[in-house]
Amino acid sequence: MTLDAHAPTDPRPDPPTGPRPDLHAESRPVPRSGSGRAKRAAAAETGLVHRTWWTPYLFLAPGLVMVTLFSLWPFVNTVILSFTNAQILRGGGFVGFENYTRAFDDPDFWVATGNSVLYLVVVVPCLVFLPLGLAVLVRTKVPGIGFFRSAFYTPVIASAVVVGLIWQWVLRSDGLVNTVFQQLRVISEPIPFLTDSRMLLFSAMLVTVWKGLGYYMVFYLAALGNVSTSLYEAAAIDGAGPVRRFFSITVPQVKPMMLLVGTLSAISALRVFTEIYILGGESGGPGGGARTLPFLIRQVGLGFAGETGYAAAISILLFLLTLVFSLLGHRLSKGDES
Repeated sequence: MTLDAHAPTDPRPDPPTGPRPDLHAESRPVPRSGSGRAKRAAAAETGLVHRTWWTPYLFLAPGLVMVTLFSLWPFVNTVILSFTNAQILRGGGFVGFENYTRAFDDPDFWVATGNSVLYLVVVVPCLVFLPLGLAVLVRTKVPGIGFFRSAFYTPVIASAVVVGLIWQWVLRSDGLVNTVFQQLRVISEPIPFLTDSRMLLFSAMLVTVWKGLGYYMVFYLAALGNVSTSLYEAAAIDGAGPVRRFFSITVPQVKPMMLLVGTLSAISALRVFTEIYILGGESGGPGGGARTLPFLIRQVGLGFAGETGYAAAISILLFLLTLVFSLLGHRLSKGDES
């Protein structure tokens, strides 16, 4: 039999040998990602079983309960109490804004507010700039610098009560400072560090700054670690000295951290209590002239005749004052980023 050369040849290849593939496999519907079959398949592969939508909230529940019981509810309860005349041993009725009006007419409230604001104005700049200079110094690689880092941080881990007692022994009339100065004939009468209201307030500021130096130094050490050394090398090649490099490179590079430290130290300054209580006693200095707002809240709200409602109103006013400075710091940080 002869083949026609012009006859068309079959372009299809010979069928492969072996088992035939499942022709219906491609036509099977692919399960959707949200279907139960896909979830079971994923669980079979990974070993993880998908629970219901509320499963993640089970992990959040302990933290949410703690925040609600110890943060949210006390704040809400304080707001409610500020509109009542409640006392320690008895409940009270609704009095509206009477407690707030009383606070604005109370001379003790304005003295305490002035002391708190003065405390903030003096302490915050010290805790913004002094720890920065200290961080720059302890970054110098010299023998024994680790000892100085530990020494500067030691007041941070010490109890505030212990620190206050140490400084009380140092600053009292027969304490270390007055004794040394009198022996050196520098002064004839003891300096009233703890017996004058204004001196007592500044002595408490000194304790706060001394205790906070090492704490905020760590903040600045973390920020300085992110500053490129090439900037300092380029400035040194251009002839910039240490002071010029500090203000031209270090300060701009750590400015966001300076704003953070300023905000945190401002909040801490408005909440100061322990230093004044240890140095000045329960009265807050002679005539209560060194009392701050937290000190006044404690005096008003405690005791058998403690006025819980009035103390709650002062607490809310302190919260608003703190919120103003916090928002101011946030606004400055936003402006610096932009």
